[in-house]
Amino acid sequence: MTEPHVTRILLIVNVVVFFVTILPDLTSNNWFYALFGTSSSLDRVVLSYGMVPALVLQRERLYTLFTSMFLHADILHLGGNMLFLYIFGDNVEDAFGHGRYLAFYFLSGLAASAAFIWTQLFWGDVYTIAIGASGAIAGVLGAYIILYPSARILTLVMIGWIYIMPVPALLFLGFWFVYQLLYGMLTLGIEAVAGIAYWAHIGGFVAGIFFGLVWRGRRRSRTL
Repeated sequence: MTEPHVTRILLIVNVVVFFVTILPDLTSNNWFYALFGTSSSLDRVVLSYGMVPALVLQRERLYTLFTSMFLHADILHLGGNMLFLYIFGDNVEDAFGHGRYLAFYFLSGLAASAAFIWTQLFWGDVYTIAIGASGAIAGVLGAYIILYPSARILTLVMIGWIYIMPVPALLFLGFWFVYQLLYGMLTLGIEAVAGIAYWAHIGGFVAGIFFGLVWRGRRRSRTL
């Protein structure tokens, strides 16, 4: 397996950007609130570099389609996204190769933004700001389910007690996608209230499936 250099760089950049954006609050007595979502410095960055559908549709601030992929609302948002990228990214990078994987990551993120813009245009608020790497990472999950459907993923399962057991990627990621789809349908028009851009996840995942089918390479079954 090749070294996942691109995945590691993406992980580092996301973490560094998060802590740089909240640095002014970390150096004050507000460090706890900064980590968990009430950072005034982060709010200012989000206003400048978060993706606003209305502005993108007007061909303004198009750079935010990329910058928004590296912004996160709090440490939990960042941690969840980076965990999924860490678990699944290296195998997809191995299959695609470094350059193709990097292009794929950003294309998945753009597909996620397109899906978010489309749903906000017809059922939501086009001035809702979108941030986070989850759309691009959803693309990684979509590609993974095509490339490694029989891989086993160590998962917490509650059956009376809590167990850690290997679950097929097809089942784990299939359940994740169905969950996103159901909540996406239920929250059409209220995504600003829900706080989660389910349709961005769906758009990224579908893009990942497409690129997985087109660019599929070597396959390896692994227990994660």
